[in-house]
This record gives sequence, structure tokens and C-alpha cells, in this order.
Amino acid sequence: MAVLPAAAAAAYQAAAKMGANLTPTPGVAPADLPGGASFGDFLTDALKDSVATMKQGERMATQQIAGKADIVDVVNAVNAAEITLDTVVAVRDKVVAAYQSIMNMPI
Repeated sequence: MAVLPAAAAAAYQAAAKMGANLTPTPGVAPADLPGGASFGDFLTDALKDSVATMKQGERMATQQIAGKADIVDVVNAVNAAEITLDTVVAVRDKVVAAYQSIMNMPI
């Protein structure tokens, strides 16, 4: 089964090389990301923000147990953490589905 991830990685690298040879269309920005950041950078930042949101929810819950936080703030932080977790799981499911779809394509 180790052949499939290696084949997927090789296919991704080949597609990236082909994309590097494309000429940009004048007047069209390649990405709407600030500072010319790559999509990988965007995903990395999004994951870091997700982890920070989850940690904030845990921190607020711990402060509430210690009696140091307002219940409204705790509920808001935990709700934000729950929404973030749901979003991360949904994105993961879409990535897995896309990977499986690619692997099922006939050659």
C-alpha cells in the first residue's frame, strides 16, 4: 500500500512542474494572498489559527473551572473551538475524498 502515496506524491510533483512552466495571464493575479504567499503558506497559517483557537477554548474552560473566567466568555471560546474543529474535519474529509477520486481515475 506504500506505493499509492508515493505515486500520488510523484503525480503532484509532475503537476507542479507543469504549472511552473505556464505563463501568467496579463492583468490577472495568480493568487489573492497578501505578499505573494503560496497556498501552502495559507494552509499552514490556517492550521496554526485553528490550533490557537482550540487552545484558547481549553484555556478558557480551565479558567472557568478555577473560577477565574466569565461563563459567557467560556461559552464563546468553546463554541469557536467547536466550529473550528468542525471546519477542520470537513476540510480533511474533502481532501481525503479528492485523493480517493484521483486514485480511482483510469490511466
